[in-house]
Amino acid sequence: MNIALLSLIVTSFLSQQTTTGNKGIPDMAWRTHLKKETFESGKEKLLYQMMTPENPTPATKYPLVIFLHGAGERGSDNDLQLVHGVKDFAKPESRKSFPCFLIAPQCPNEKKWAEVDWSAASHQRPEKPSDPATLLLKLIDTLPTQFPIDTNRIYITGLSMGGYGTWDLIARKPDLFAAAVPVCGGGDKKDAQIIAKIPIWAFHGSKDTVVKPERSTNMIEAIKKAGGNPKLTLYPEVGHNSWVNAYSDPEMIKWLFNQKK
Repeated sequence: MNIALLSLIVTSFLSQQTTTGNKGIPDMAWRTHLKKETFESGKEKLLYQMMTPENPTPATKYPLVIFLHGAGERGSDNDLQLVHGVKDFAKPESRKSFPCFLIAPQCPNEKKWAEVDWSAASHQRPEKPSDPATLLLKLIDTLPTQFPIDTNRIYITGLSMGGYGTWDLIARKPDLFAAAVPVCGGGDKKDAQIIAKIPIWAFHGSKDTVVKPERSTNMIEAIKKAGGNPKLTLYPEVGHNSWVNAYSDPEMIKWLFNQKK
């Protein structure tokens, strides 16, 4: 089965596992904190949703979180990219304890955050970023000019296809990001020296058959050899959906927001 199709099937199934209240009504209130936006550069467009801090304090600058979704959430509805992970940043306790700006861009169908083979045992980072990633980097550059964003606290995270995108972008812009949380993704081991100084916490399921766990473990080992001090969490009984555990871990959220350049 094609790897992209398999990822789509897995993600689509898990997207239906929605947390519900006592009356069986899906808990979707957190979505009201996000607003649909469109970034345009020439003839190109990038759809994204944005969350702003609740009750921001004047003259205060806030962190920016970039969230990269997986293959199953690609499209043009500017909505599906919120299925996984975003709610853990948008829930009331997170917004109270860790106020931030968050952007969740949506990658178009047939495109990728990083143009690499997800099923391969390794890959070489492409010379240029993908088209959606190029637009995303341009968008990130504009945001601090429009909003009170602390440029010393720009974080990036992503799952599966977004995990690959996270590894790819921190290697292209190592001075931009204060921390990264790649989930069930993989990078180019030759980039270890470039990203060694970036605080990184990677997550992966040991039983992942869609993206090999070695894609994370090999990156972590390479970074350590390059002098870095990355973190790695392997879930022994978890498959590809390690994002469920990773994003619901309060220690990960706390760790992320403690990082600063």
